[in-house]
Order: sequence, then C-alpha cells, then structure tokens
Amino acid sequence: MPVTVRRDPEPLPDDYGTIPISFTTSSILRIEWQSNGLTGLRITEAPLGSPLAKDFDDGEPVSRWLQFGDISHWGFFGAYEAGQRVGGAVVAHHTPTVRMLEGRTDLAVLWDIRCAPSYRRRGIGSRLLLAASQFAWGQGCTVLKVECQNTNPAACRFYAKHGFKLGGVREDAYPEYPDDIQLLWYLPAPGRRV
Repeated sequence: MPVTVRRDPEPLPDDYGTIPISFTTSSILRIEWQSNGLTGLRITEAPLGSPLAKDFDDGEPVSRWLQFGDISHWGFFGAYEAGQRVGGAVVAHHTPTVRMLEGRTDLAVLWDIRCAPSYRRRGIGSRLLLAASQFAWGQGCTVLKVECQNTNPAACRFYAKHGFKLGGVREDAYPEYPDDIQLLWYLPAPGRRV
C-alpha cells in the first residue's frame, strides 16, 4: 500500500504524538571555531564511544504546543498508509509567542518532523518536508527555519541535502544538555536568498 502525504484537517491531531521522534546515533558533529570564528568554523563527524539515544518527546507530549496560544493556522501534515499515520510534520508561523520565529512574519519554522522507525529511510521525510515548505511559501513566508543539534548528524545531513544552509550555531542553547550544540538551518523560498 502506498504512503500518502496530506495536510491534516485540524491542528494537533489526536494521533500525531503516537509516532516516536526518538533516534539513536553512534556519532556527533564536532564544531571547531577557526580563529575564534573570524575565518569560519570546521564541522567534523566524530564517532561516539557508545551509542546515544534521544527522545524529544520524553516527558513533553506534543500537547505542550498549545502553550503558544492559537495554533489553528499552523500547518499540520501527516503521512498515512492504509489510513494509519506513519509520520508527520508541523510548520509554525505568525505566532508572536514562538521565539524561533524571531518576531518575523516572513519566517516559518519546521517545528516538528517525524517518521515511524520502520518507515524511515523510505523518502517519507522528504515528502513531508516538501509539503511543509510548500505550505510555508503559500503563507507568504520567504524562509523556512529548523533547529537541530550536533547530536543528530543524520538530521543535519537531511536538511543540508534538501537545500537548507547552516545559519546559526549556539553552544549554550541547552543548559540541561551542556554537550548539545544548537544548529539553525535556513531554507529560502524559491528565487530568494537567506
């Protein structure tokens, strides 16, 4: 049965959080500032001594997104096989309480993207990302932004492969995870520049 990707008719569908966003990695991205950043930075992938498991939903269900107020205008997308959700993506925009939007009305954030583990590496994430970016452009946004961490090299490669450019690095973004470095990726709308 083919997997279909479509916009969900309502915000925060009941089954959205049933798809895990957890992952395991055996490497991380090391960030080395060249001349204190004056001549750029160097990113290398380094193996870990033992695999690292992360779950971004751990203790924080997707219902926490309601804290930002009215999210009815956000774009919620689902990947479905035989009517069963196997993935999803969310685009946030025009929400002043979301700091990642930087107070801009022309910026959208890929707030979330996930695929059931048995459906990963089958192109579903790419199709969800395409639907999310088309939604952002349709809302008049000129840039789609996504946050990632150096502890998720696979996701960083995924965004780079789809045209996102690394535009921000914050080493102190996560006090509760001092070894994680925030990486901000930006995708310009067709015909635009970041």
